[in-house]
Amino acid sequence: MTPRTEALSVPFQEDNALSLTISAETSANTGAHAMQALKTANSESILASVLQSLDDDKGEDIVQINLRGKSEMGDYMVIASGRSTRQVSAMAEKLQDRLKQEFGLISKTEGKDTGDWVLVDTGDVIVHIFRPEVREFYQLEKMWQPGKVSAG
Repeated sequence: MTPRTEALSVPFQEDNALSLTISAETSANTGAHAMQALKTANSESILASVLQSLDDDKGEDIVQINLRGKSEMGDYMVIASGRSTRQVSAMAEKLQDRLKQEFGLISKTEGKDTGDWVLVDTGDVIVHIFRPEVREFYQLEKMWQPGKVSAG
């Protein structure tokens, strides 16, 4: 098979109309799959893939927080725990690989070398993976979840 180049225009509309063009040199079989994955990448599908990846890798206490209307940094935040530095780093690495394979996303990471707290930024979904002690210390989800009103 000879490689071919395809261009995909995806209309992107929020405040103004913008067209995104993506070119990829692919073989006949992988080209259609790659273009389909790029078409379906939205924050909900990325969130679903993130949650599935963390669950598959035995992530614990997985919490998702809707950030729409609270912050401009993304649509969702996901917080999860791993039992060890090795598991935390491996979960982050597998998540990056899965997002790249499914959506063609290159996500940014911080903290993967130490494995105490790894941040994976996909753009629309921000993922924090902690060791339990570090998660308890920072209590990140308490800052973003709605406050509880006390009676009396």
